[in-house]
Amino acid sequence: MDIYYRSGDGLKLYAKSYGPDDAPVTALCMHGLTRNHKDFEPMINALLESGTNVRFIAVDVRGRGLSERDTNPVNYSPAIYAQDMIALLDHLEIEKVKLVGTSMGGLMSMVLMTMIPHRIEGVVLNDIGPVLQKEGLDRIQNYVGGTLQKDSWEAAAKAVEDVQRSAFPDYTHEDWMAFARRTYRELDDGRVELDYDPEISRTVKEVRPNIFTNMAMWKLFKAMKPVPLLLVRGEISDLLSDKNARKMVRKHGNAELVTVPRVGHTPLLDEPVVQGALRPFLEQGAS
Repeated sequence: MDIYYRSGDGLKLYAKSYGPDDAPVTALCMHGLTRNHKDFEPMINALLESGTNVRFIAVDVRGRGLSERDTNPVNYSPAIYAQDMIALLDHLEIEKVKLVGTSMGGLMSMVLMTMIPHRIEGVVLNDIGPVLQKEGLDRIQNYVGGTLQKDSWEAAAKAVEDVQRSAFPDYTHEDWMAFARRTYRELDDGRVELDYDPEISRTVKEVRPNIFTNMAMWKLFKAMKPVPLLLVRGEISDLLSDKNARKMVRKHGNAELVTVPRVGHTPLLDEPVVQGALRPFLEQGAS
């Protein structure tokens, strides 16, 4: 089901609902920096096919997919995105949710835990944490904003492979084409382009982690302690180190770590090892 709603500052935003509307649990799925709601379809399809009784709401954050682009790039920030998520929950009259946040969506989850902790029943963080490894951050900053049009879907698949090959060494041509279909859009003339506003790169390229930002981020992470946490990490991730992932689990106190073999930043969450942990985590507490 398509969902259109308005942000507090008037943007027309989009989300999509999957699964039964009357399910006992609703999962709000928030994607990474350059992705959109389709990034969660592999995960959602696998869970629904297995009989998971959960309603999934996957969003297009402002400036991505079917959501309106912002004329002020300063608003492309996790704090503003979090406000948009609250507007969505209010629009749908949803009081309680579990959060599934991939990369940037995980940062949004941390922010939301400081804003509406009473409405959040659990959090899934996908390959993100309080400390961002420089190697991964540099890689993302180098490719974000590169929205040159491609002449065909084949060319788009090749472009995706060039950028993401190190994170998914076992992917086939079919996998890369599916990846392209989730992240590009087709234009009227048959060409395709990445499905986001290139202006999102402005604020991202200004990120420079240091000891002070790391301290602030660990403090932000601490706000997540009241709810259960499922932390997913790609084994070869260049953004979230194994050391920091294990530190997150220790500091949280009610967390589980799932590591996806031979996958980098970020797992799609349809991997069997993730599905085995994700279904009981989302269904826990359902009445």
